[in-house]
Amino acid sequence: MDQNIDAGLITSKRRFLNPLGADKPLISPLPRAIQDRARVYRLQRLRDQLVEHDCSALLLYNPINIRYALDAPNMQLWTMHETVRYALIFAEGPAIIFEFKGCEHLCRDLPGIDEIRNSRSWHYMSHGYRLDERVNQWADEVADLVKAHGGGNRRVAMDRIEPPGLWALESRGVEYVEGQELTERARAIKSADEIELMRWAIRVAEAGMARMYECSLPGKTEQEIWAELHFENIRSGGEWFETRLLSCGPRTNPWYQEASDYVCGKGEMISFDIDMIGPYGYCTDLSRSWTCGHTAMTDVQRRLYGTALEQINHNLSILKAGMTFREFTEKSWQIPEKHQPYRYTLALHGVGMADEWPLVPLHTDPAAAYDGVFEENMVICVESLVAEPGSESIKLETQALLTAKGAERLDAFPWEEI
Repeated sequence: MDQNIDAGLITSKRRFLNPLGADKPLISPLPRAIQDRARVYRLQRLRDQLVEHDCSALLLYNPINIRYALDAPNMQLWTMHETVRYALIFAEGPAIIFEFKGCEHLCRDLPGIDEIRNSRSWHYMSHGYRLDERVNQWADEVADLVKAHGGGNRRVAMDRIEPPGLWALESRGVEYVEGQELTERARAIKSADEIELMRWAIRVAEAGMARMYECSLPGKTEQEIWAELHFENIRSGGEWFETRLLSCGPRTNPWYQEASDYVCGKGEMISFDIDMIGPYGYCTDLSRSWTCGHTAMTDVQRRLYGTALEQINHNLSILKAGMTFREFTEKSWQIPEKHQPYRYTLALHGVGMADEWPLVPLHTDPAAAYDGVFEENMVICVESLVAEPGSESIKLETQALLTAKGAERLDAFPWEEI
C-alpha cells in the first residue's frame, strides 16, 4: 500500500457498509408502528397550525408537504412542476388526497387519508386551449369542499398556487392565506419517531458515502463517484437527490459546480454536499472533503480542512434550544477576512424531508438575517466552506438534533485525519 495512504482511516469508513460483509442493500429494522405514529404526529402538527392561523383548510401542491402530511409519495419530481396532484386538509374535517388517475391504490391503508379523489389537472401540456375549463372545474370542486367542511370559514392556506387557480378560487369566495409559514413551522419540530426515521436515512447515506470513498481513486470521473451514493440510496429504499454537488481539484473553487465527466487525479481534493432524500422520505444533508486516492493532504489542504472543521465544531458547540438566531450569529465562528470572498451563503439551516426553515446566514451577511429562536427537537445542518485564492474548496457539514443540553450530532461518518 502507498505509504501516504492512511489504512486506518479507510477501515474506519468501511464499517459504514453493510455489516453482514456482503455487498447488499441495507434493510430498515424499524417497525411499522414508528412510521404510523410519525404520520399521525405530522398531520396533527399541520392541523394545529391551521387553528393557530384561523384557517379552515390547507391546500397542498408541494409534493414534500404532501409527503409530510399524508406520507403518500408519487412521482415527486414530476409533480413538483405540474399541477397534477394535490391535497386538501381541513382543521376540523377530512384529509383528502387528489391523486393522479390510475394511482389511487398508492394511497390506500394510510392512516391520515380520509378520502381519495381523482385530481383535476390544469396544465397546458395536457389541456391546451381547454385550460380555463379545467381550472373552473377544479375551483368548483375545491370551493364546494371548503363550503361543506369549513364551518363558514373561507380562509384557506395554500403552499403553492398558480395565478389562474388562485383567481378562480377567489372569485368563488375563498380567501387566500400564504401557507409556506404554516408548513415550515409545522415541519420544524420533530417527534421522537421522526428522529428514528431520520437516523435510518442517515445510516443509508453513510453507507453510500463509504462506497464513494472506496471509489475515490485516480482515473474515476466525478460522475462515477457520485453514482455510488445514488446506487446505495435507491437500493436501500431511498428516493432522490435535490442536487448533484460533487467536484474535484480545480473544479471545487468556485463552489457549486455539479458532478461532471472531469477525471479525478491522485491527491486532488474531492468535495461534495449530498442533499439526499432517503428512506421514509427524510433528507440527509451532509458534506465531506477528502483526497483522491486517499493520500495524505498537502500542507495547504490540511490547513484549509482544519479551518473548516474549526468552524463546524465551534458553531455546533454553542447551539442550544432557546438561543435566538441573533445570539447565535454574534457568538458564531468568525470567518477570517481572507476566506470571506469564498464563503458559503449560510452558517446553518433546518432539515427534515428537505432543507427547511430556519436558515441563519453567516455573520458577514446581516442584511439576510431574520429573527427567530431555536427550539428543542429541531434538526439543524451546520455548514462550512473554506477556500482562498487559487486553492481547492473544503466543504464540510454535519446534521444535529437540538436538545435541552445542546446539539447532538446524528451523523457519525468520520472527518479526515489532519
